[in-house]
Amino acid sequence: MAKDHGSSIKDDETYEALIDEGYSKSTAARIANAKANSDQKPSKKGGESPPYEDWTKDDLYDRASELDIEGRSDMTKDELISALRESR
Repeated sequence: MAKDHGSSIKDDETYEALIDEGYSKSTAARIANAKANSDQKPSKKGGESPPYEDWTKDDLYDRASELDIEGRSDMTKDELISALRESR
């Protein structure tokens, strides 16, 4: 039986499974909460956005800000790309 992680996690079982697979706590929480929301389709494959290499540094910074990646203001474009990929 899944442990209750509080009201911030909407699907405790999915959250625990993702943590066991090696996802970060924040990523596991985002995915678990999206799966619990019938309006979202987190299992649908993406591919609509261009690769990070095609993004501007400002766009990468904005996305890093949304994900609350620490140290983003001092990162180069390549470092932002790496940090964004690691945050999944």
